[in-house]
Amino acid sequence: MQLTFATRPSALARWQTARVIQLLQAAHPELECSEYIITTIGDRVLDRPLPEIGGKGLFTSELENALLSGKVHAAVHSLKDLPVEDTPEIVVAAVPEREAAFDVLVSADGWTISNLPEGARVGTCSHRRTAQLLARRPDLTILPLRGNVDTRVRKVLNGEYDAIVLAQAGLTRLGLEAHISEVFPLDVMLPAPGQGALAVQCRADDVETLEVLSSIHDPITAAAVDAERAFLSGLGGGCSLPVAAFAQKNNGQIILTGAVISVDGTEAIRLSAVDEDPHKLGERLADLVLERGAADILRATA
Repeated sequence: MQLTFATRPSALARWQTARVIQLLQAAHPELECSEYIITTIGDRVLDRPLPEIGGKGLFTSELENALLSGKVHAAVHSLKDLPVEDTPEIVVAAVPEREAAFDVLVSADGWTISNLPEGARVGTCSHRRTAQLLARRPDLTILPLRGNVDTRVRKVLNGEYDAIVLAQAGLTRLGLEAHISEVFPLDVMLPAPGQGALAVQCRADDVETLEVLSSIHDPITAAAVDAERAFLSGLGGGCSLPVAAFAQKNNGQIILTGAVISVDGTEAIRLSAVDEDPHKLGERLADLVLERGAADILRATA
């Protein structure tokens, strides 16, 4: 059997696709795999912050179109980039075991969030990261940051920023973890829903591919990210919202913490809940934060 995978051209996307192929071929030694590289709108438009150019499907829609057209059998995504609304005729067939979900600070001078100089220039285009940085350090100067992971690291090493915020998983996957100056604990910065996890899609009617991909599916990771994404969906969806969530499965129960933070960092609603059903848990926690006034924070961001 041969499978063709849609992937973006960045080093991280290629690594992630190669990792999925490696896992599959370990389970199915006879499997032949190839890549089909697609440049998405999120890859092409690099001079504007992501929230300005849409926010939903910026890194995924072209790959999904290739799936629907039959050019490829599967597509590999960073799960946090995948819109919470399912695309008709496409399913997430596998969510492999998750990498670390934490955010990290990268600084050429080894700064941490507590000892960054007053007014330090910190790069990120994420409303979620901006909100949590300013909640701790309202004096910071937040500047837009675009580009692939290696490009962003190069910018901070060249002195364009005093520090930048990235996902730990991306740096680890690319062997760039030596540049991490601080791993943010969850009480300082809660990650994006699905951060650190991968999603492998295929067509819903492609039974053979579905069966092959299911061999690398990790139910524990899937349950956690399902809860996180249900929380995000209950708040309106969209990866540009200042919404954070992290879930873990423990003794059959899922513990989910979710937060909605104003972009200036002055308001935050952060709650936790526990349940056995990940989707119901995410929906219930979304209702709880909305009852506490999260809708006003989200409207101010729109």
